[in-house]
Amino acid sequence: MPSSDQEDHDEDSPLFRDSDGSGGGDHAHSRRRSSSGPSPVGEVPVAQSFIKAASNVCFSLFVLAVLVVTVVAVTYQPPDPWLQSSAAITTSLSRVLPNSTFLVPDDSLLPTGEDFNSSAPASAAPRDPDQAVLAAAGSVNTTAGNCNPDAPLNCSDPRVLAAVKAFNAKAFFRKSIVFLSYETPVPGTKPGECDAAWRFRNRREKSWRRYRDYRRFAISSGDGCTLNIDRVGKFRSGTNAARPPRRKGSKNPRVTAPDAEINDTIPIVGSEAEFRKGKYLYYMRGGDHCKSMNQFIWSFLCGLGEAKFLNRTFVMDLNMCLSGAHTDNGKDEDGKDFRYYFDFEHLKEMVSVVEEGDFLKDWRRWDKKKGPGRITVQKVPTYKVTPMQLKRDKSNIIWRLFDGQEPENYWYRVCEGRAAKVIQRPWYAIWKSKRLMNIVAEIAGRMDWDYDGVHVIRGWKAQNKQMYPNLDADTSPDALVDKLPKLLKTMRNLYIATNEPFYNYFDKLRSHFHVHLLDDYKELWSSTSEWYNETTTLSGGKPVPFDAYMRVIVDTEVFYRAKTRVETFNNLTRDCKDGINTCNL
Repeated sequence: MPSSDQEDHDEDSPLFRDSDGSGGGDHAHSRRRSSSGPSPVGEVPVAQSFIKAASNVCFSLFVLAVLVVTVVAVTYQPPDPWLQSSAAITTSLSRVLPNSTFLVPDDSLLPTGEDFNSSAPASAAPRDPDQAVLAAAGSVNTTAGNCNPDAPLNCSDPRVLAAVKAFNAKAFFRKSIVFLSYETPVPGTKPGECDAAWRFRNRREKSWRRYRDYRRFAISSGDGCTLNIDRVGKFRSGTNAARPPRRKGSKNPRVTAPDAEINDTIPIVGSEAEFRKGKYLYYMRGGDHCKSMNQFIWSFLCGLGEAKFLNRTFVMDLNMCLSGAHTDNGKDEDGKDFRYYFDFEHLKEMVSVVEEGDFLKDWRRWDKKKGPGRITVQKVPTYKVTPMQLKRDKSNIIWRLFDGQEPENYWYRVCEGRAAKVIQRPWYAIWKSKRLMNIVAEIAGRMDWDYDGVHVIRGWKAQNKQMYPNLDADTSPDALVDKLPKLLKTMRNLYIATNEPFYNYFDKLRSHFHVHLLDDYKELWSSTSEWYNETTTLSGGKPVPFDAYMRVIVDTEVFYRAKTRVETFNNLTRDCKDGINTCNL
C-alpha cells in the first residue's frame, strides 16, 4: 500500500480520533466525500488481477512443457542413424514382425545386416579420391621423362594405369562408385587396347562388401608423354583381365569359387580336445522349418542371440526348406543350402558356428558312454526355460528340443517374454549371398550405375480387392504411363522391380523410358553363368534353380541402387502396405 494511503488509513483509525469525535472531522468528511465520487482507480485492480492470473497460468503451462521436453530429451536415446545397434534394429523390426504373427503368404524381403549403416573398415578410401587419383596421374606423366609416342602401347606401363584411374575418377556415371584397388592392365584383343580390372564398392550399399569389374580401354598417345582414353567398354568387357577359373581339387570339394573373396567352406573342429573344450548350443529342428523366409531369419537370429548371450558356439543346419510362398509351384522345397541365399563367410566371421552334420559326427565319435571323458549334455524340453536360467550351466552341450505343437515349437519363442530384454538378435551377422550380390552388381554395372527405379507390387495383393481395393487399378499399364513421367525424368534407364509375371505388361512405358526388367538378364544365372557353376559345385553337381526368393533378392537390391526410386505404396497407390486401414499402424 502507498505511504500516503497508509497515513490516511492510520488517521481514520480509532487510535487517532479525538475523544469527542470532532478532531479533524471536516477534513475527514471531505476526504470521504471525494473518495465516494467516481474514480478509475477502483477499476484497475480487477483488470490487473485478471491479466496476472492469465499470465501466471500461461507461464505455468510453459514451465510444465519445458520440464516434459527436458525429461524426454534426457531419458530417450534414439538409435544412431549412422551406426544402428542390433538392439535398435530388433526394436524397429519388432513393430512389423510381432513374435507370433507372420503374413501369409509372405513374399516380402526382410532387411539384413548390409541394409543398415555399418562402420568403415580400417583401410577406407580417401576422402577425395578424385583429386588424389588425378594428382597421382599427373605425377606419373611428369616423371615418365623419356617416352616414345610412336612405340607400341605397353599395357604394363604405369602411365596406362594412371590414365585409367584418372578416367574413372572423372566419369560422371561412376560417381556412386568408390574405387578401392586396381590391378596391372593387360593387353586387349587388338593393338592399342588394354584391359584393366579393379575392386570397388557402391556408396548406396551400406556394407563394405567389395566387387570386381574389368573393362576394355582404347588408348592413344597424346601431347608429350600423356595417354588419352578414346573408348571404354561396358561392365566386365575386359575379359582378358578377368581372373582365370580355379582348377577343381578333389572329386567332392566343399566349394570352388572363381570369386576369390568368397570363402564359405564349412568350419570343422580340429581335435577331440578342442571339441571337449568347446561349449555348444544345439537347436533341434522345430516348427519353423518350411515356414516363410522372414520367419526363418527371425527364429535363426533368436538362436544366434541366445548362443552369444550364453557365450556358446551355435550348431546350425545348412539345410533349409524354402516355403511355397517363394517357389514357382507354390509347394515347399526342402534341401536348399543356406549359402544359396546368405553369406556364410560373413556369418562365421561375426559369430561362432559349426555345421550340424560334422558336429553330430564328432559327438558320436568322441563321446564316451562312461567315465570322466563323457561329454555332458543338458536337454531343455521347452522354450519356457529361459536363457537366463541356462547362463551358469557348465554342460558341454545345451540341447534345446522343440517337440511341441505349433506355435509352441517355434524357435523364436525362446526370445519372448523376459528373454526379449536380454537377447539381442545379431542382425549384423546376416548378409545376402555374395553370389547373388555379384548378379546385382553386374545388372547395375550394365546400366553404368546411372538409372532410376520403380517397385511395382502386384501378384496376390493386386488380386485381393478386399485388402487392396485400389492396387490393381493404380498399377495398371495406363496408370503407370500417366504417373511415372511426372515422377521421373523421361528417356532415362528405368529398372522395374516387380512380381508381375507377364514380361510385356510394361511395354507402354518403353516409349517414355529405357525399360529394364530382371528377365532381361537371364544369362547371368543360365547354365553358362558363373553363378550356375558355383552353386552347382555347392550342391555336389546338381543344378540349382534360380527360385522366386533369389529373384526377390536380386530385384530388390538392384532397385535399392537406383538414383531415384518410386515405391508402390508411397507413390503409386492409395492403399496401405499391409492392407486396408493399416496405414497408421
